[in-house]
Amino acid sequence: MRKIKWGIIGCGGIADRRTLPGMMLAENAQCYAVMDANKEAAERVKEKYGVRYAFTDFNELLKLDEIEAVYIASPVFAHKEQAYAAAKAKKHILLEKPLGLTLQDSIDIIELCEKEGVKLGVGLMMRYHAYHQAIKKLISDGVIGDIVSMRAQFTCWYPKIENCWRQDKSLSGGGALMDMGIHCIDLLQYVSGLEAVECTGYAYNQTFGYNADDSAAVIMRMSNGALAYVDSNFNIPDAAAKCPLEFYGTKGSITAVGTLAQEEGGTVEILAADDSAGYDAQQNRSLVQSRSIKVEFGNMYTKEIEAFSDAVINDTEPPVNGRNTILVQKVIDAIYNNNGGKL
Repeated sequence: MRKIKWGIIGCGGIADRRTLPGMMLAENAQCYAVMDANKEAAERVKEKYGVRYAFTDFNELLKLDEIEAVYIASPVFAHKEQAYAAAKAKKHILLEKPLGLTLQDSIDIIELCEKEGVKLGVGLMMRYHAYHQAIKKLISDGVIGDIVSMRAQFTCWYPKIENCWRQDKSLSGGGALMDMGIHCIDLLQYVSGLEAVECTGYAYNQTFGYNADDSAAVIMRMSNGALAYVDSNFNIPDAAAKCPLEFYGTKGSITAVGTLAQEEGGTVEILAADDSAGYDAQQNRSLVQSRSIKVEFGNMYTKEIEAFSDAVINDTEPPVNGRNTILVQKVIDAIYNNNGGKL
């Protein structure tokens, strides 16, 4: 099987914790070079994964003819410059979310990649979770009827850390909403098959006092009239959060707990009801049938890398591309700029 040779730009953080271990399991990918501004980090990762080259300058990595694709996992403020350089070097790009600091930066990156004829994917790996794929199919098959309400919550405990770029909006593009809520907004749209057409909400710093939101809440009106709710926080202890993903329809509901995570897991419950029944003044809920679903867990990052590599090999559109994510960032941009409304 052909293997795409990858370069990693920004090999610390999520790349080292999750994406590189996932890439090592991919059948159609090979990590060929890594880059990090921190020389010790680059050399450590090179040795850890048996990579051929390590650099501290991404331009040096991009000069390697063997590399066909790059995964950019650097801080958000560096995304645009690095994506531009990679596109002009004719390297296909898998770029961590969010694409850019602002909606316009993201649009600029997409348009340049299209102009240069390179593929652009976005690191929204939770789409690949086995449960999320299964829920998407159940909803598409009409198991819970027409969607009337949805909710997603994704949180973590992220107290103030000195010189932390994620806690400075000028470097990250935003806080909890940009970092955590982006997954929720994307999943609600992707899994349901609906698009947000209007939104309102709040994003502010409640607890830690850094220059980014640690609390955010969003309400979206979807293309079928349903309402969707998103909660994202940096100020809820990890052990206290269930991070639910919920879908309610005219025939039942699907509730997932613990699936919004960096590893596949969690539980899913389906409640099915008779939508032909009349009004029940007693609101008897004992008639609802509950069942679970079985899936085979895997590695979301491996699936992400394999899917993008397949797109390069077969010259097809990446399954999670830049255009897919623009509507997500439109919602975030509207909340941050206090101009929620029609999208």
